[in-house]
Amino acid sequence: MSFFSNFSSDRCPGTISGNPLSGLCEKVCIQAEKIFDAGIIQTRLENYSATIENAVPENPTYPLTFISARSLSSEGVVSNLNVERQAEGPCARVQATVTIPIEIVYVDANGVEGKATSNIVMNEDVLLFVPCASVMPYTVTASVSSISPEGVWNADTSTFSLSACVTVILKVAMQVELLVPSYGYSAIPPAQEYSQEVCSGFFELPLYPQGRNCSKK
Repeated sequence: MSFFSNFSSDRCPGTISGNPLSGLCEKVCIQAEKIFDAGIIQTRLENYSATIENAVPENPTYPLTFISARSLSSEGVVSNLNVERQAEGPCARVQATVTIPIEIVYVDANGVEGKATSNIVMNEDVLLFVPCASVMPYTVTASVSSISPEGVWNADTSTFSLSACVTVILKVAMQVELLVPSYGYSAIPPAQEYSQEVCSGFFELPLYPQGRNCSKK
């Protein structure tokens, strides 16, 4: 059992059936990250120069042959943040540098497969809603994803020249205490252990053949 498979219980999260007010018992204060605004930027980069670091195994034999590259984390590093509130409207101009850690997999000149880290750096300039000044500060964060289907080793600069598909989601967020309606504490059903039952198909067979047509049960 689990939340997903235990649909019968009204003490588990899931789709509401019937009157949504039925079962509400209290107002609960929860600490959460409130997202005031978010925007997605998707870009295809060509011939992006990536310098490798932290090679495993160390000291590969050059030249290197590219295999693949993708982001190491869904969280980007935001730096050089500049927020300019607009004279009209609630939005602000948000400028930021977003650094995306990536891992590059390659084969060296001796046929040894290795991997190394690098970064893709994006300079973003967007309009986002920014809340008014308050005691609690907001933050600008970035959710990121990157995949590189193609890459070439550049012996002159000892870098990879990558083609990359990059997604950056910039968010204006704040840690807040929210008051929300609650149905009370959730019931946690026991987890169902995975087992591969090798005899299940055999045991489901009838004891004796049924009729002359074997395709029918």
